[in-house]
Amino acid sequence: MKKRNDSKVTEFVLLGLSSSWELQLFLFLIFLFFYMTVVLGNLLIIVTVRADAHLLQSPMYYFLGHLSFIDLCLSCVTVPKMLGDFLQQDKIISFSGCLAQIYFLHFLGASEMFLLTVMAYDRYVAICNPLHYLTVMNRQLCFQLVFACWCGGFIHSITQVTLVIQLPFCGPIELDNFYCDVPQVIKLACTDTYVVEVLMVSNSGLLSLVCFLVLLFSYAIILITVRTRFRQGHSKALSTCASHLTVVSLIFVPCVFIYLRPFCSFSVDKVFSVFYTVITPMLNPLIYTLRNAEMKTVMKKLRKKHVASFCHIKG
Repeated sequence: MKKRNDSKVTEFVLLGLSSSWELQLFLFLIFLFFYMTVVLGNLLIIVTVRADAHLLQSPMYYFLGHLSFIDLCLSCVTVPKMLGDFLQQDKIISFSGCLAQIYFLHFLGASEMFLLTVMAYDRYVAICNPLHYLTVMNRQLCFQLVFACWCGGFIHSITQVTLVIQLPFCGPIELDNFYCDVPQVIKLACTDTYVVEVLMVSNSGLLSLVCFLVLLFSYAIILITVRTRFRQGHSKALSTCASHLTVVSLIFVPCVFIYLRPFCSFSVDKVFSVFYTVITPMLNPLIYTLRNAEMKTVMKKLRKKHVASFCHIKG
């Protein structure tokens, strides 16, 4: 065990998802495919939104572009390290690297939660008050809402890092996960962590729960409004909300499960961690954007434009 000043741990050992070499090779291929899908899918959405003036001026696609950017960055916090660890026996992360993972994971994760809540409000205004939608969701308000999401994520992540950095670590150094997160790290502290775990619940746990309940309430109002006001398009709105709620649940349910129960941990925690660090960033492009007819139309136009330009250059 490496120590700093004979008392402080300078690195942690990640136990990962499996100790079997054959299973790790299989998982490497699976998660490499997931990671490539996340990167390519979200990059495609960002480029498409930026390349089309109409999409860029639309509040919904403005938020979707930011969501894709967050998912792209969020996947880069844990997945590259996990892929590298699958191919080596010693899965070591430095103390500073561990703090960096915690900071960016919570910064991006909380920002995404706030942004999903804002997007639910955007859909509420678009469906329940369509005549004043562009007036209410003007460019300045959209910018302010996104800026508030990033600020909220920053404040939340600083709080999480503060909870960890003040704790003394003198061993053990084994983290039972494939990345660093607050619940696993604080259990290795050489002191009583009761207060810290309560603060973690009141911060991460309640944040996840409140945002999730707000989202459920928003989509419930949207569905009730569609059912009572509009006879046509009810099934389409129901399908859209159901798909959105599926992705939202894959983000919030694991977070509520992990952060809202201190003082204990389960082996299934790793499975829940995979969902909101790998699976959800991969599903967001499919659910929110790539199923959207307008987005697919713009992608086809851009593809034809680039193919025509390429043929003109070749000619």
